[in-house]
Amino acid sequence: MAFGRLERTQGPQPMSDINVTPLVDVMLVLVVIFIITAPLLASTIALDLPKTDAAKPASTPEFVTLVVDKSGQAFLNDKPLSLDELALQLAETARRSPETEIQLRADEGVPYGKVVQVMGVAQKAGLNRIGFVADPGPRPPAAPPTVK
Repeated sequence: MAFGRLERTQGPQPMSDINVTPLVDVMLVLVVIFIITAPLLASTIALDLPKTDAAKPASTPEFVTLVVDKSGQAFLNDKPLSLDELALQLAETARRSPETEIQLRADEGVPYGKVVQVMGVAQKAGLNRIGFVADPGPRPPAAPPTVK
């Protein structure tokens, strides 16, 4: 038996370097969050804007009602007009406001050619926004259940 020091092997040395990978991951996530939220923070500034009569909200778009009845008579805003008078009135409307919309209401008995003729008068006058107005029809009856 020998009384002496036993040789010990050195264990693994402690790591003295910092692992930066988790730090970089966290920093990238924070950068992405700041990039997304920065524009949102800038647009939520509360302001008390001054009041003026000049700053009016945009009004509803102007429109005129053009009706063609069963006999083919044209009515502009409930006034009966011939096609020549209609052309003059629509040209005047287009001169005042070229974005005016025409709401065209035609009886279902009116020939298609007459409707196209009235539309042509409106387009020659310079009004190209035409909306067709129709009444909702009655709902079709529900189909009877089928028996299997």
